[in-house]
Amino acid sequence: MVITIFSFGNIGHDTIKDSTAKRILKLLYTERQLTKQEIAQQLGLSIPTVISNVNELIEEGLLEEAGVAGSTGGRKPVIIRCKPKARYSFGVDINPTEGRVILTDLDNRILADERFSIAEVCKDSYIVRQVFKITQDMICKNNLSLEKVLGVGFSLPGTVDEEKMLLLNAPNLGITNVSFKNFSEILSMPVYIENEANAAAFAESSLEAVKNINNLVYISITKGIGTGIVIKGSLYKGTFKRAGEFGHMTIVANGKPCNCGREGCWEVYASERGLLDLYQELNGEIVPGISAIFEKIRRKEASALEVFDKYLDYLAIGIQNIILFLDPDYLILGGNITTYKDLYFEDLLNRVFKPDSLFKTNETKISFSKLEEDASILGASLLPLLSFFNDERIKVR
Repeated sequence: MVITIFSFGNIGHDTIKDSTAKRILKLLYTERQLTKQEIAQQLGLSIPTVISNVNELIEEGLLEEAGVAGSTGGRKPVIIRCKPKARYSFGVDINPTEGRVILTDLDNRILADERFSIAEVCKDSYIVRQVFKITQDMICKNNLSLEKVLGVGFSLPGTVDEEKMLLLNAPNLGITNVSFKNFSEILSMPVYIENEANAAAFAESSLEAVKNINNLVYISITKGIGTGIVIKGSLYKGTFKRAGEFGHMTIVANGKPCNCGREGCWEVYASERGLLDLYQELNGEIVPGISAIFEKIRRKEASALEVFDKYLDYLAIGIQNIILFLDPDYLILGGNITTYKDLYFEDLLNRVFKPDSLFKTNETKISFSKLEEDASILGASLLPLLSFFNDERIKVR
């Protein structure tokens, strides 16, 4: 991933790139708030150096005082934090049926949120027009200065080359080799792109309780299945950007055709679409969405229970494969299906961690996304912030 540093007010590009001020900013963004003494201890700096740099950053409008901490004696130390409204970032999430745009601040709070529909056959020119309109409206409605907007991060459902700014292949969108290079000029701000599952894994590992976990896999279960891999705190993408495409591993030999051109792919059987297709196959009935199936499961209708029993087998097979391939500390499930986790989580765990198998329940932890539907789009909104802070802690292998 190409990292760019923007100038901070009167602090020049070259100065901030290697300065103590940059280290302090990065630390405070990661830790949220610290006293000057804590900053000095964590960065190995003298108190006068910290005071000088913090005061300069406060003058630049990037940091602010946020009350006082407890004290064992003497004056209570002042708490310092990043000023939430000092900078802003846009996140965009694209899926086969709709796009979503959010505006966030340095606290990663969603300040504005808007969606737009995507037709079955949709050109990238339509997407960028919609994103331009929405981002400009959000800037105006929130009375933002453009110089405080760091850029736009895109979360995309397919194989992404973020360095070449290319969406290489998105089977569920029906498009290949779409360049995002001109999006920055059209939107009048820097643009960054990432695969949607990678963006979600990035957000989970950066913002949530698992942020200190070195190795995790995020599984996005929507109309397709995507996975994001974090190894030793870094997103792992592979040589040709295909790492994590577990949705296209074969789990049924000579099985159903997939949009990718292969047969028997995991996402054909264990995605939302796979669940709906399986229900139709076994019951001869088309249901409008997965919520209708889960409502039938809550009512304990035999037809739905039989379908979901088979579906869980497919889901568990894929999860077992991923655990064997990568042996992660954490495996996080995301997507709309997790809304109904109370109906199946224990059953799923029993299928993944079968007795006398290679899987033990006290090893890899399986949990659900705390960010829920916001995971990938928040991850996208973090991409411009990474550039702003030049955070080497999170890098792409």
